[in-house]
Amino acid sequence: MKFPIYLDYHATTPVDPEVLQTMIPYFTEIFGNAASRNHEFGWTAEAAVEKARQQIAHFIGAHEKEIIFTSGATESNNLALMGVAEMYQEKGKHIITSPIEHKSILDTCHFLEKKGFSITYLKVDSYGQVSPESVRNAMTPQTILVSIMAANNEIGTINSIGEIGKVCKERSVLFHTDAVQAVGKIPLNVESMGVDLLSLTAHKIYGPKGIAALYVRRRNPRVRLTPLIYGGGHERGMRSGTLNVPGIVGMGKAVELAQKEMSEEVPRIQRLRDRLWEKIQENLDEVYLNGHPTDRLPNNLNVSFAYVEGESLMMGMKELAVSSGSACTSASLEPSYVLKHIGVGEDLAHTSIRFGLGRFTTQEEIDFAAEKVVCIVKKLRELSPLYEMVKEGVDLKTVSWAAH
Repeated sequence: MKFPIYLDYHATTPVDPEVLQTMIPYFTEIFGNAASRNHEFGWTAEAAVEKARQQIAHFIGAHEKEIIFTSGATESNNLALMGVAEMYQEKGKHIITSPIEHKSILDTCHFLEKKGFSITYLKVDSYGQVSPESVRNAMTPQTILVSIMAANNEIGTINSIGEIGKVCKERSVLFHTDAVQAVGKIPLNVESMGVDLLSLTAHKIYGPKGIAALYVRRRNPRVRLTPLIYGGGHERGMRSGTLNVPGIVGMGKAVELAQKEMSEEVPRIQRLRDRLWEKIQENLDEVYLNGHPTDRLPNNLNVSFAYVEGESLMMGMKELAVSSGSACTSASLEPSYVLKHIGVGEDLAHTSIRFGLGRFTTQEEIDFAAEKVVCIVKKLRELSPLYEMVKEGVDLKTVSWAAH
């Protein structure tokens, strides 16, 4: 085994060797600008881009002309929300989302609120799911967009995207889903799920960083977006700028591999994830699963360990590359806003660890990780007077200093 063991696949994934080999010629030999239509270098680059566009479209049940390339999922999410808001504001200025979306959704919504838009943040249940009925009840004649993530990046909970899409179609409201964590792990089809806009990125599926896509429906209904970036009118006028050909080629290959590997890869990773959880439960008490027990991503395990100090827990597991929250907010000392919204108390939220498994995770690594986690938690609890008191049957509510 190589240390540290990487168990943070939600944050990013290593580039698959096949993806890298596919990309390399586009840095050195096939280096043309895909917008250069006067010579073979440009034609070859453009053909490679269109092939990747087809690969991505096919994977999500879309048409190739509905795929817009961006620099990352954050840009895709910004373009979806701000592009719709600007284009459809005469129809209405109301948007529906949830309070546990990725920050690129929430911060964009906060910006739009300052511009006079009304945002409804739907409550989620204790698993982090949004009910389709709550979406229906929140709609008004002014609603122009619903944006609900397919699967949560911290707790792995999967939403009923198809049901929410159905509600949106009934009311002729556009539906966007941030599917960054879901792509390659659960089946997604924009037609059957009634999705009008969908964000996805390469670096979560063993492709390169700095390249992503936004699916934009072109009929029934045709979705129009006001661009964020102006220039040469690339990407059907929605996203100007020289295309990142090597990145796009890599994303196409990553999607092709995901489609080929999913049927075997997903069950294997899920078995390893379940093995890790079982070993933790067998050897420790007072451990709590965050998120839905079954409607969750196959590679996600988010656990709170009672009676340990979160920072000490992370420091004690230096052989494991894990996360205490989403990579985008891990610089903050505040407990996860996602855990807060599903009702996890501050003490438990501070001791949550997100384990993210992936394509290159082995059983040997999982067994070592489980052993390491159990060992560190037991050591830390030996130092905890609160844990000792609980084991002795003391009701902490009767101890006046317990909260301090």
